[in-house]
Amino acid sequence: MAVREGTYELGPDDGRLLVRTGRSGLGRRAGHDLTIEATRWTAVVEAREPLDGSSVEVTVDVDALEVREGTGGVKPLTDEDRAEIGKNLRKVLDVRRYPQITFVSTGIAGDELIEGDLTIMGRVKPVRIRVGLSGDRVQGGVTVTQSRWGIKPYSAFFGALRLADDVEIEFDLRLPG
Repeated sequence: MAVREGTYELGPDDGRLLVRTGRSGLGRRAGHDLTIEATRWTAVVEAREPLDGSSVEVTVDVDALEVREGTGGVKPLTDEDRAEIGKNLRKVLDVRRYPQITFVSTGIAGDELIEGDLTIMGRVKPVRIRVGLSGDRVQGGVTVTQSRWGIKPYSAFFGALRLADDVEIEFDLRLPG
């Protein structure tokens, strides 16, 4: 994977940072699989050759997580549903106490993995992010098990409908030329 050396500052104008959720429980047919977009975030990428000298820092504003899409479910997702889900999301993630989610790389493992510390709600846990570079685009993702960070996945209808514990975080970014 060849990379142009330098420091890159990225944000929403450079690509998308998405969270994809699933459902579990007996009532899962009633709910939706959600696509949530981080609309305010920053990333600082220090690109170096060899690649293992590179680093990445990402900061996401929890208050700017917006529900973009809901698939499945008995009924289509309404604007009212989106607003209610957003309100619940900010409550679950305790946005007042923990306004940001951060990732700080600790190492580049080969061409396709970035190791680092993900901080959610003040709890720091190591993760390995899959990454690929194609031209000026960087794509990748990581599976986050919410309970590792002390997050109780959202549930409704007395627990019959639950958000799956695992959520997928995906990104697709364009490096500035």
